[in-house]
Amino acid sequence: MTAHTVTLSDDRRHILQQRIRWIVTATIGYNIIEAIVAITAGTIASSGALIAFGLDSTIEVLSAAAVAWQFTRRDPERWEKPTLRAIAVAFFALAAYVTATSLITLIGRVEAAHSQLGILITALSVIIMPFLSLAERRAGRELGSATAVADSKQTLICTYLSAAVLIGLVLNSLIGWWWADAVAGLVIAGFAIREGIEAWRGDACATSVGMLLEEDVDDDHDHDHD
Repeated sequence: MTAHTVTLSDDRRHILQQRIRWIVTATIGYNIIEAIVAITAGTIASSGALIAFGLDSTIEVLSAAAVAWQFTRRDPERWEKPTLRAIAVAFFALAAYVTATSLITLIGRVEAAHSQLGILITALSVIIMPFLSLAERRAGRELGSATAVADSKQTLICTYLSAAVLIGLVLNSLIGWWWADAVAGLVIAGFAIREGIEAWRGDACATSVGMLLEEDVDDDHDHDHD
């Protein structure tokens, strides 16, 4: 276990667990709306990137739901490893789908129509998602929960994907660069694979989270040796 989980009072731990549940609930709610709007807009505009973005939102819902489920358990730490594995699988699924969609778009030279609705929903995601990610990461780090931090990383990757899709939609609309969002999607897929591998390698006691490359891991390690 980590220094965080040892020194936290029961009251503080309960507050942080409740905070994470609320953040995850908000993330799930927003992503359901995002998925519906993006898939609808993508279908109307024949935009593979927007449809992929909407399906990515459903993966984010699954990841957030896994964390929400963990924190409804009486002993959340006990479920750390299987929840991390579920998040890792979601990362891999995200990467696989985005890669496939991007390659199909590039090889088939698929050109999408202009989508104001698509631009609106991706722009909102770029604004909203970083706040949800930061709040969950802070609470997860203080609690010493690798699953909460991993889920916050997934939310952040979805922010990058939102930005990539937004840039692609804007470039396609303004100057006809139909390939821009597909190329950006391949870059995001690479990040998703890396994060998936790190989440999969984590374990329930040694997580907090060297595997997630947090900046203060060295400080936590020093506390453990004091």
